[in-house]
Amino acid sequence: MPTAHLNGIDLYWEEQGEGPNLLFFNGSMSTLEESRVLLDVYASRLHVAAHDQRGLGRTSIPPGPYTMADYAADGIALIDHLGWESCRVVGTSFGGMVAQEMAVTVPDRVERLALLCTSPGGPERASYPLHTLAELPPEEARKVALQLLDTRFDDEWLAEHPDDKGLAEMVARRSLAPAGDDGEKARGQHEQMQARTGHDVWDRLPRITCPTLVAAGRYDGIAPPANAEAIASQVPGAELRLYEGGHAFFAQDPQAFPDILDFLAG
Repeated sequence: MPTAHLNGIDLYWEEQGEGPNLLFFNGSMSTLEESRVLLDVYASRLHVAAHDQRGLGRTSIPPGPYTMADYAADGIALIDHLGWESCRVVGTSFGGMVAQEMAVTVPDRVERLALLCTSPGGPERASYPLHTLAELPPEEARKVALQLLDTRFDDEWLAEHPDDKGLAEMVARRSLAPAGDDGEKARGQHEQMQARTGHDVWDRLPRITCPTLVAAGRYDGIAPPANAEAIASQVPGAELRLYEGGHAFFAQDPQAFPDILDFLAG
């Protein structure tokens, strides 16, 4: 298993595919094992490097607290380890926050940047505080999670749209699943969620110099389209695209992935 001691932690990473180099940043509480489908799509046209972010999966769970700068530094350390002077970068949700942090920190090392269903942070442009779902009764948390995933999702909508129902059940099951008896796993997830609350790159976004695609779902309740519009307004020359879907629009709108791949591989 490819593990390297980088930025003070043992970082688990994988590579696959051929083409331009792409660094992939995953979403909240997501591991590489849970993201095979996404990785395979990107690897169809690019040489992808991806890692379990600190606190998750097969990567170390170091003492907290973690910061968004820590997560960006982990990614930078990985491309250093791979010998990449620069690369394309894609980030989904939480990963999009990390990708922004990396791009404003080392703009000269990011060739192209795709930010999917994410937010610039700060008091007015933050994504929904997902850590608060754990404070709700289970049934209420389930209903809120569905509306966050896609603001159209209620029992009537899902009954009429079986594909969306399958997506909703899968995402809700994973996002609301407790860490079980593994106290370290729960601590790692908690530390990531806490780092997420401190995300704020708004004032630094004009530092990004590479071609940038900002993509969002029209019905995203976690990272609303207004947050994507805000990012695009701050990044010089950024392109904004809205798709028919929610937080997982790339699994709902068949045009999304072809557009994203064309942009990253271009």
